[in-house]
Parts: sequence; C-alpha cells; structure tokens
Amino acid sequence: MNAGGERDGSSVPDDVWDQFLRDSVAGVGNAPKEPSARARLVADRLRDEPRPAEGRRTYTPPPPRRGKGWYVVGLLAAVALLVVALDPWQMIGSSDAEGRAGAPLAQEAERPTQAPPPEPARRPTLDEPFRGSPAARWADGTAGITLPAARATGWMSATQVERALRQTRDFLAASNLDPAVLGGELPTRAIALINPHQRDVKDYLAAAFRTPSAENDPLLLFSRFDASHARLVGDVVKTRGRITYREGERGALQVTTDVTYVYPVAPAEGNGGDEVVRTVVRREVVLTWDDPAKIVTEPGTFSLVSYKVDMTNGGCDNDTGYLTPEFGRDGTGTGPTDGETVDPYDRSTEIVRGSGAPDGGCRTATRS
Repeated sequence: MNAGGERDGSSVPDDVWDQFLRDSVAGVGNAPKEPSARARLVADRLRDEPRPAEGRRTYTPPPPRRGKGWYVVGLLAAVALLVVALDPWQMIGSSDAEGRAGAPLAQEAERPTQAPPPEPARRPTLDEPFRGSPAARWADGTAGITLPAARATGWMSATQVERALRQTRDFLAASNLDPAVLGGELPTRAIALINPHQRDVKDYLAAAFRTPSAENDPLLLFSRFDASHARLVGDVVKTRGRITYREGERGALQVTTDVTYVYPVAPAEGNGGDEVVRTVVRREVVLTWDDPAKIVTEPGTFSLVSYKVDMTNGGCDNDTGYLTPEFGRDGTGTGPTDGETVDPYDRSTEIVRGSGAPDGGCRTATRS
C-alpha cells in the first residue's frame, strides 16, 4: 500500500470501487453489466478478506421464536405420560412385525396388582420358545429373582443376612434351574442346603424320590422332567419373582420366596415332531435361617417352614415325580379343556392351592 492509500497503482480509492461493486450487483444506476478487470480483482479481495467483527451497534436478526416448538415438545411429553399410565406393562409398541418381544421388564419389586395383559396369539417355536407369552420379556434364570437390600435382622448382621439371601437364591436355582435336575437327576446340591436335623423334611425327601406319591411328591419343591417324555427347548428358563424377609420366631431370619418359572419343552428325542409347549410352575417357599444357639441346625443350612406350588401343563393327577406336559393340543399346552380356569402368569394373588388339592391341580390354563 502506498502513501495515497491506493493499491496496485490505481488512482480510484478502494471505497469507491467497493461501492461500485455493490451497485453493480444490485443493479443500481448505470452500473455496467460486465465488471472490469479492476472490479473483478476488488471482488476477489472482498471475498477473500475475513469478515470484520460485529460492532456493538451491529444488527443481528433475532433467533426464530420457539413457542411453537416448545408446544410440540410439551404435547409429546403429555402423550408419553399417557402411554405410561395406560400401559404399565409397556406393551404398546413392544413387538415388531415379526412378533419379537420388546424391552425386558424391570425386576419385580412388590406383588403386582393385576395379571400381565393378553399377548397376541402366536405359537411357540424351537427358535422362539417364549413367543406369544408374557415370559418373553422376563429375565433369564436367577436374574429374574429380585433380592432385597440386606439389613441386620434377628440374630444376623447385615453381612450374614446378605449371605443367607444369596444362599436362598442358590437353593431356588439348584431346585428349579439346574439343567441336570431338570433332566431328571436328584437335586443333591439343593438338598444339601436343607437342615438335616428336620426329621419330617428328611423323611419326606427320602420317600419322595424312592416312592413318589401325592403326599410325598418331589414336585412340591423341585422341577424335574422325565427325559423319555419331554426335553427342554434351549437352555433358558424364564423367571419372575422376589425374595422378602423379616424376623421370625426365636430371632430367626424368616425368608419368603415367590417365583414363577416358565419351561419351554418339546417331545423327547425320538418321539418326533417339533411341537413346543410351556410348563409354568409358581412356587412359594418359606424358610428360616435359625440361630444355632437356639435351634439344632448345621452351618450354612436353613429349615423349611412351608412350601406351595401351582403348575399348569405339568400333568394332572401325576404321581410320577416328574412334570409331564401334554402335547398334541395345537401347541397351546393349556391342560384339560374343562374345569376351573387359571392364568399361570397372574402373580397378583397368593397361591391358594397346590398339586395336592382335591381336584389334583387339574385346572385349565387360560394361556401358556
């Protein structure tokens, strides 16, 4: 730049050329249609120069008003709340076109107030054994059994309570989820957790596996299938339930378990067919972890207080010691076609009867 404030030896000030270029673009006055070489050079310079910082009085257009956008957001939020209120089981939009289940349910924190809503009628398959069942959204194995937070109770510290709760869940797994036991083997790991000084329980267990009967039925505590009749489909058993506790007699830790197990089964190998049905077993087991200073017991064992079972498609008037699901009912696995009906997925009430009921537990399941 020279002393006259000009560039490239031109006698025309830059601000004049700048105005000229602006007028040319806007079509003002007699501006030429084709800029000269000088105009093109200045235009290039203006284009390449960085924009000056905005001054304090520079006008900037205000941002667009957001009233309408916030209205839409509020409307969507209101719709979401309405869906939650009307759909507590989160079933709306939970399945895609192929019928696969939606997101898993949260763990059961307390007894539900109603049964799960009806599912679309879809037959289970070898690839999707829980298809058409509320259990499709339940957790697998012990993940579906809710453990409460431990606190000091009775003669036990919080640490001891936590250990006892986990061992209680281990008993449920060894009784109802162990593949070997489900295949018909003796539940030795589960029995090892029961206080061996309980004479009545000891006698019951001995008779149940030696000569099973309605009175001494191993199915009151354990889930077992006769491998010559049925086989599990896949390696997943769906569960839903919870464990609770309180202080019992003589300062014992009394634990109550309430868990529903869903077993998908098919005819045993060699029996042919690819039919899949489900056997649903719900158990309520109450037990105590006793103070060894007051009750004769062995370390790491508990005493059984009571046990109830409700099952569907496990066999009616069945004294074999095994669950014997029925096949050949169009894949429904809902049991007999007459008598009292029951929804095996309804956990809103306590078990009021077991397999030793006068009707043999032979009720019609409303769904499988």
